[in-house]
Amino acid sequence: MSFFFFYQNVFFSLVNVRSLAYWLGTGIWERWELFFSKCSSMADLLYEVEVGFDETREAKDGLVQGKARSDMTVEERIGAADRRKMDGNNLFKEDKLEEAMQQYEMAIAYMGDDFMFQLYGKYQDMALAVKNPCHLNMAACLIKLKRYDEAIGHCNIVLTEEEKNPKALFRRGKAKAELGQMDSAREDFRKAQKYAPDDNAIRRELRAIAEQEKAVYQKQKEMYKGIFGGGRDESGGKGKSRNWLIMLWQWLVSLFSRILGRNRVKAD
Repeated sequence: MSFFFFYQNVFFSLVNVRSLAYWLGTGIWERWELFFSKCSSMADLLYEVEVGFDETREAKDGLVQGKARSDMTVEERIGAADRRKMDGNNLFKEDKLEEAMQQYEMAIAYMGDDFMFQLYGKYQDMALAVKNPCHLNMAACLIKLKRYDEAIGHCNIVLTEEEKNPKALFRRGKAKAELGQMDSAREDFRKAQKYAPDDNAIRRELRAIAEQEKAVYQKQKEMYKGIFGGGRDESGGKGKSRNWLIMLWQWLVSLFSRILGRNRVKAD
């Protein structure tokens, strides 16, 4: 029995590392601490960084603070998007276009295609009432920045949902006019005027296109008059045309007719 108690005491003393080191008298504990201190100094620390805006800090009033976008209700997501839109509007008024577009883009991100696909009825109307103005405001920023093709793209997104939206038609027409697509721009302005007949901005754009086309017509008329029209001599009487371009044109026409005639004979 005494033999059993001896080994039992040895077992429990070995559990404690400090007691074991002291019992052996070899300084094992001090070496053990030195080993771990060196290992910790040589260890690599790995960090995982996620880039993006913090969804948990989206709400300034704290209604959805602490919630990820996917955990929000429909009302919460639309509300958060609307707050982003308002922030963008304030920045737009201050002519901070790039910063305003960032707010509009984040507002639109709340209402992606997967989210919109699940909505119907009043919830769809609520979401579109926030989403479409963001696209239109993006178009307004892009027109100011002379990024006309991108502006047209945002207007097209709105027109797929609301084909009679006068603002979308107007801003798309303005972007097309800046790109020189006058016929297509006029068509958009006329459609916009149909749905907003009292809008003075639409009238101004249609008038500007008409005046521009009139100026181009007059310029072309003067150009063709100089090429094909007859001249007057110094005495003021009518003289023969002395424009060498007409003579060159006649010579080219006769030359081509001869060449074509020869080819026909060979073909026959």
